[in-house]
This record gives sequence, C-alpha cells and structure tokens, in this order.
Amino acid sequence: MYFILNTWWLQVSAKSMLLYHVVSNWQLAMARKKNILLGVNVDHVATLRQARGTPYPDPVEIALIAEENGADSITVHLREDRRHIQDNDVERLIRQVKTKVNLEMALNDAIIDFACSAKPSDCCLVPEKRQELTTEGGLDVLSQMDHLAQATERLKKSGIRVAYFIDPEPKQIESSQMAGAEVVELHTGIYADALSQKQQKYELNRIKECAAHGTKIGLKVHAGHGLHYENTAQIAAIGEIMELNIGHAIVAKSLNLGIAKAVADMKKIMLGAR
Repeated sequence: MYFILNTWWLQVSAKSMLLYHVVSNWQLAMARKKNILLGVNVDHVATLRQARGTPYPDPVEIALIAEENGADSITVHLREDRRHIQDNDVERLIRQVKTKVNLEMALNDAIIDFACSAKPSDCCLVPEKRQELTTEGGLDVLSQMDHLAQATERLKKSGIRVAYFIDPEPKQIESSQMAGAEVVELHTGIYADALSQKQQKYELNRIKECAAHGTKIGLKVHAGHGLHYENTAQIAAIGEIMELNIGHAIVAKSLNLGIAKAVADMKKIMLGAR
C-alpha cells in the first residue's frame, strides 16, 4: 500500500512540476508580448550642442525629461571621434538617470577602458566608420569572434551587460551567443529604408524570424535604427523583442511638440502594438 501511494504521489508531483513549468513559460511569454521598453537615444541633442560649441542643449537634461515621460533607458553612442556625445556626458548620465544608461561603442580598446571605468549598466558594441553619418549596419561577429569575446569578458567583469548590434541573420545571432553576448540588438535600418511594401515585408519577416531564434537560444532581443512614428508599430508588435532604441525621430519631433510629448507619443505607439 505504501509503495502504491508513494508511486502515485511521485506521479502527481511530476505532473504538477510539469504543469508549473508550462504555466511559468506561458506567463513569461505573455509578459514579453505585453511589455516592451523604450530606450531614448539623446545623441542628436549633443549634435546640436556641438554644432555651435555651446553648453546647451544638454543631453542629460533632455534624458531626465525623457525618463519622466516613458523612457525606460537612455542610450548614447560615445564615438571615437567624439562628434556628439562626450565622456563627461556619459559620466553625468550614469550619475543622474533613474533608469539605466546603455552605452553604444565601437570595439576600441580605449573606449572599452573608459566603459569599464565608468560602469554603465549596459553597453552595445557597434561597428563604426569615421566617415559615416550614422551606423550603417551590424557587427560582423563571425569575422572578429576572438576580439569580441575578449572585450565582452572584460565588460562583464566590470558588471556591464553586453549587447551586440547585428544584422538580422541567424549566423550572427548564433555567433553572438558564442562570443558571450547576453543581448542582441537587431538592426532595423534596411526595414526602415525599404522603398517598397514588398521589401519592407521581407525585412520585417527576417526580423521576426531572428527575434524568435534569438529568444529560443536564450538571448534577450532588442531592435533599433531608423525607427520613427510611422514604422515602429510593426516592430513593436513582435512579441520576442523586449526593447527598442529610438533617437533621431523623437528628437526631431520634439522640435514641434517638445521632448515630453514626443517621448510619450512614441511609447504609446509601442504599447499599443502589443
């Protein structure tokens, strides 16, 4: 009798545990589908400041207003040429923002040294060309796996979560995981610049498939580049994407509406897509 009861109890426990995992996974999936975060990039506030060499407008001040109106993080790109964001901007942001700072940067030893010292909560490694107007594509992780892995290990040891900005390609996602990235940010620039609905649909499907693949192998998936008020909803509707980084469109719209409403309107579009 004891053996029968014990066997029955083990079977019930196993089924309960299985049900728990099924429900937990379902709850996690539903949470991902409902929640999406907005990272506001304030680089172009600094671009305007640097154009005249004035102390204004202050990207830190704008970042704080963005936080009050729906921004879940603040993104800045500290470029090698320091064309907009300066080291001091990053340090001030880390001290003053209430959410988190996501530092975009090239695979450059001096900037990695700076990041390890400044300790933003997050960083995103991006490709960088001195002559480009803005980042033109994703990292080729495959071709620089060893260098990326070494940099990633250094950053992680400083308590920084590491993301790679990559094109939506399965091989880049898999290589990112192998190199140690915890997050991939999918480059949405080709989708954003598509000249036809057919091309846009094709690029959107690539992003969807790669977001699902990245999530399946245990990566957190973000997306960004070229997103604006007309094309963000379709990307925000992808349940596996946890965060979007948007800057130029928000800063541009703020010239008409103010930064508070520009941020709030973008967050409303994103949440409405879920």
